[in-house]
Order: sequence, then C-alpha cells, then structure tokens
Amino acid sequence: MLSQTQSEPFPPCPAPFNLAAHVLGRADELQDKVALAVLGLTGAERWSFARLKTAVLGTATGLRQSGLVPGDRVLMRLGNSIDFPISYLGCIAADLVPVVTSSQLTERETATIIETVAPKHILRSVGVACPTTDIPETETDALRAMRDLPPTRFEMGDPNRPAYIIFTSGTSGTPRAVVHAHRAIWARQMMFDGWYGLTEDDRLLHAGAFNWTYTLGTGLMDPWTIGATALIPETGTTPEQLLLLLKRHDATIFAAAPGVYRKILGYHKETSLTRLRHGLTAGEKLSDTIRNNWEQATGTALYEAYGMSECSTFVSASPSNPAAPGTLGQPQPGRRLALLGPDGPVPIGQEGTIAIHRSDPGLMLGYLNAEEETQARMQGDWFLTGDQGVIDEAGNITYLGRSDDMMNAGGYRVSPMEVEAVLNAHPDITQAAVTDIEVKQDARLIMAFYTAPNPVADAALTSYVQENLAAYKQPRGFFHVEALPTGANGKLLRRALRPIYESLHDQA
Repeated sequence: MLSQTQSEPFPPCPAPFNLAAHVLGRADELQDKVALAVLGLTGAERWSFARLKTAVLGTATGLRQSGLVPGDRVLMRLGNSIDFPISYLGCIAADLVPVVTSSQLTERETATIIETVAPKHILRSVGVACPTTDIPETETDALRAMRDLPPTRFEMGDPNRPAYIIFTSGTSGTPRAVVHAHRAIWARQMMFDGWYGLTEDDRLLHAGAFNWTYTLGTGLMDPWTIGATALIPETGTTPEQLLLLLKRHDATIFAAAPGVYRKILGYHKETSLTRLRHGLTAGEKLSDTIRNNWEQATGTALYEAYGMSECSTFVSASPSNPAAPGTLGQPQPGRRLALLGPDGPVPIGQEGTIAIHRSDPGLMLGYLNAEEETQARMQGDWFLTGDQGVIDEAGNITYLGRSDDMMNAGGYRVSPMEVEAVLNAHPDITQAAVTDIEVKQDARLIMAFYTAPNPVADAALTSYVQENLAAYKQPRGFFHVEALPTGANGKLLRRALRPIYESLHDQA
C-alpha cells in the first residue's frame, strides 16, 4: 500500500470570485457584531462587520482613484495596526495585488523585494524602512481618509487570477515571491474543521502581529469568513499579559507560535481559562514538553498544523480528530497528499518527501518570474514541500525534518544562504556559515560562524546585521573559527556547525 491519501476533493471555487468579497460575505448579515477588537491593557478598539466592510470598500475606492488598475502590484510597508488588513482587503477588493511584507525588513531587504515585484504603488507607515524610489506612495493618514470615501463594488473575476504575493526564504538565499490566487481563501475552509474547530460563536485571539501571514490568515481572514470575532493584542503586549487578555476578553480559541506558549508557561505554571476551549499552533514544530505543560497548566489541548507559504496549512490535528502521539495529525479533509521517493509514492511506513497535489485550491500559482524554479518543485502532479515524513495506515503523518538546511526562527523560515550572503559582504570576514541551534529546551537561535584573519568584535557584527537583516533573521551569536566544516567536494556542511558550537560553548 502506497503513501497517498484518497480524500474526496474539496468542492471547486465558484466563479466569478473575489477573495475580499468572500471574507466579508457575512458582513451585511452580521452588521453590528464585533468583527475585530484590538486589545490593550486599558481597553479595546472595536470594529463591527459593517464598519470593517465600509472601510475596506472605501479604501478600494481611494486606491482606484489614485490611478491604479486591476492587476497592479501594491507593496505594503505598513506597521502592526488595523491599517494592514483593511488595506490588504481594499487592494484585493479593487482587483489590485498587495505584496505582503514584514515591517521588520530593512531598507536593503525591501529594495530587493521592490526589484523583484516592480510595484506600481507603495503603502507606507512612518518609521517602516523603505528605500527612496520614484514609485508613488500613500502614507497611513491618507489611507485612513480613504475609508470615508463612497464604497466601490467588489471586482469579481476568475478565481485563478493573482490575488496577493507573499515572500518566503528560498534555499538559494534569495527570498522568493509566492503568487497566490483568489481561490486560496476558498481552500482555507478545509481548516475550519480540519484544524480550528472554528464556529461563528468563537472569539479567536491570535498572538501575532497584523502583518504576519499566520495572523493575517488564521487570526483575521478565517474568523471573518465564518462570522467569528478576531482578537488581536496591541503592539508591545508581553506573553505574561496575554493570559490577562485571554481572560478579560473571553477568548475561546488561542493561536500562537510554539515559542509564545513556552514563554507564557515561563510566567505561569497553572492558570484558569474557563472560556478557552483549545489552542492552535503553527510556524514551527511543537514539542511534547510545551504541549504537555500547557495542558497541565490550563486544562486545554493544543492542536498543531503543518504547512508552508506556498499552500498554507494542510496537515493538522483538530478537536474532532486529535493527533496520534508523536505525529502532526492527518491531512485535512479534502486534501490530496503523498510521501514521495524518486519513483513516486513510497510504501506506507517508509520515509518520503511530503507533497501536495497540484489540484489543491490553496496551492500557489507559482514563484513570480521564476517558472523554472516553480517547475523544479514539481514531481509529476505533486508539489514537493522539501520536508520529510512518514505516514501510517491510519493516515497519521510523522514529521522527520527538512531535507535541506532551512532554519526556523520564531515561526519564520529563514534561508541560511540569505544570512550568509550578508555576513560574507562584511569587509573583515573571509567566509561565514549559519545554522539554528537549540540553546535551551524548545528555544532555537540563529548562530553564525566565520573565518577571518582576526576575530571581529561581537558588537560590530551585531550592529552590522541589525542594519542589513530583519530582526528574526539576525544571528544571536558570532564565533570565530579557523575553518568551516566542508565535505569531500568542498560543500559547506552546516549541520556540522552544531558540534562546533557545543565545543566552543563548553570552553566558555
């Protein structure tokens, strides 16, 4: 028996279609119900479904009045605020293609993105890094004023046309622009029962920032689609304060990266969350330690999901179908997955590369301007994730790790080659290599190793990476070595860096 699921396919996306229209499809019915509450310790800013829809369609009007036409790309350089999802949906409502980026990116990193996507317009918050260009910009005050413009209508069309672009770190070291279709939101409905256990009556609190794709999808778009209330903590909320907000605002579902749960548990070994039904986690592998400690502390379970920027999540546990011990869970109902070897699906119980069928409505359209790279990820009708796993006869998938050297930093996948390229440009460094290392239980940090005629001051290297890399990509330690580990063919062996770290750490 081969490692290939035979789930009934999810119903096709209707046409014509618009992602933003789908997300706000219940706004007219729900009207005064709270769609979003931005939570502070002293109060909350609340948005009803009616107010949210009016703001989105008014923003769409303003963007079209600025001269943008359907298909134009709009670079989003906005901070962690409600401006982000309103502008995102406003772009899509007007059939523009928002380019979602983290506000943590540096000017250098943003310049690379601009060169890749060639945006026609930039939406920008004061203080968010962006190089000086000739591209027209709209700042947040002007964006907010658009909300009061007469609402336009949703631009309907082919569900397979581009809707938005996100970036993922590539193994080549250059961030890849992932183009998603409008149908991507239709596919996310497979998560409602397959992962979330989400209903219209839920109040889902997501611990992430507005401009993180995990928050954007799980924390905002999906609750709004089903008619639930989204709760987002304001900027600067600490893990310790999250528990207070969960209690005060009657959250029924909590979503966060595993590291957030770990930090909360560092403050509270036991707590009562009477309204909380369960927690969700994604972005990096959840350890059994965090899972068990959270359940003991709160009496609620954590449900993990696995996915990638190219297709969001597609394997998960859920309240109705908990994961078997040691596994990620099962493919969400409606997904077609396989575990592949060189000749196709491998036998059940044998290691293979996790792959998703090209017919999945959530699968990306492709990498922008990179058809060859897109096709390189395909094996027949299967898209290769680059992750290894095993599936058992019951359909449970066990994660076995990456087949490459990709790192995970707080839920963000980071290419070591991207970080190394920055370090190798430092005038005092001969060659650099990086990897992520578990410095204590369930806490991984990026560490850098380099060769140079003489050691470079850690403070100087810290300042250098802060200027050139987003915070989540920055190494947290720098180690001068006589030589970097390489194989017989001279290829860098990044996995051999961990023993070097352990040796140097023990000496210290």
